[in-house]
Amino acid sequence: MTQTLADLTHHLIAAAQAAGADAADAVAVSGTSISIDVRNAELEEAQRAESTDIGLRVFVGLRSANVSASDTSDRTVGEMAERAVAMAREAPEDPHAGLATQAQLATDLDHSRLDLVDNGPEPDPAWLEEQARIAEAAAQEVAGVTQVQSASAGYGRRQVHMSASNGFSGGYESTGHSLSAVAIAGVGAEMERDYDFDSRIHLSDMHSARKIGHLAGERAVARQGARRPKTGTYPVLFDERISASLIGHLLSASNGTMIARGSSWLLGRDGEQVLTRGVDLIETPHRPRIAGSRLFDGEGLPTSERKIVEDGVLTGWTLDLATARKLGLESTGNASRGTSGPPSPSVSHVKLTPGAQSPEELMRDMGTGLLVTSMIGSTINPNTGDYSRGASGFWIENGAIAYPVNECTIAGNLNDMLARIVPSNDARAHISRVVPSLLIDGMTLAGA
Repeated sequence: MTQTLADLTHHLIAAAQAAGADAADAVAVSGTSISIDVRNAELEEAQRAESTDIGLRVFVGLRSANVSASDTSDRTVGEMAERAVAMAREAPEDPHAGLATQAQLATDLDHSRLDLVDNGPEPDPAWLEEQARIAEAAAQEVAGVTQVQSASAGYGRRQVHMSASNGFSGGYESTGHSLSAVAIAGVGAEMERDYDFDSRIHLSDMHSARKIGHLAGERAVARQGARRPKTGTYPVLFDERISASLIGHLLSASNGTMIARGSSWLLGRDGEQVLTRGVDLIETPHRPRIAGSRLFDGEGLPTSERKIVEDGVLTGWTLDLATARKLGLESTGNASRGTSGPPSPSVSHVKLTPGAQSPEELMRDMGTGLLVTSMIGSTINPNTGDYSRGASGFWIENGAIAYPVNECTIAGNLNDMLARIVPSNDARAHISRVVPSLLIDGMTLAGA
């Protein structure tokens, strides 16, 4: 009889204890994925992958070690356990590492209410290929598109189970559908590229292939004739497609690992204003039909909605058990882990308070400035928050788009930038980070 993932994790823990571990936890991940790429109406690449990976963490006193493998045989499990215990005995002591107590463990383990599985049949590869062809054709139909760089369709199904010697045992399953198109307008040095894509748990929620392809084409054509903008200090509107990256910098800086190392520009700023007054940043781990929603974290602790920022004020840090112990705090239930390493703190889903105005209304109010739709490169100083990135998008004159721009750099300091954000009302509700377009008044632009 085939072993379940739960059986595998229990087997790993039993083997670890038999090898001399005082405590252990184990993760097993099984997945299937299909990827279809089309180019010039021909199938360019088709891939299907199936795998099962296992990971084991053991504790011998205050010492610990991690091992992983993609072979689930009894022999491999036994060898993993023996190797992990031997490694742990040679590792340095860490007074902060260790499993959760039973009182800390999640008890609500039924993921069915999160609706993470599309119960329809696995898509036929031929159907996925047809969807990619439709997206490519739709992009090619847009006047000005010279070629479609890629059109891809995919599907995945993933199962995860985690068990620990403290009594925790829980798992979940999820599915995913995806479709993307990348279009190019112009030729030679005048070529411009843009894209559109959609990714959902349920096939019924997906945008149509024709819509995705058409929008990719329209976006590429709109970038034709791009030039460098003026150098100076101007308001900058970060398009909804890339605005979450700004909030991502705040999430990284408030991560317990950065705080414990003393290498964050937010160090010492818990309880202080970091975003505009009236703006909340809320972690939302239980959103139905959204990839990454979880009832428990990578250490078996319950997840819950949490205000990371309330009324513009930072409420604290994102913590797993180890970082919480280092800082003398309690875990926020944010441990994330794979099979190859120990847990670390991480945030998946967040939602930023939307504003009352549309992006068009914000552009009208900003008068002259830059709408950023894509960025490349990154120079972010994690200690000071100094920010500099390459950008492209559209120049705004008299409150309206005047012409496309590229080859410019935007710069500032995240402490100042985030405290002045003005959110729009255009956030997409189905993605993991629900962040609308964000206006920042007075950033430095280096262009022509």
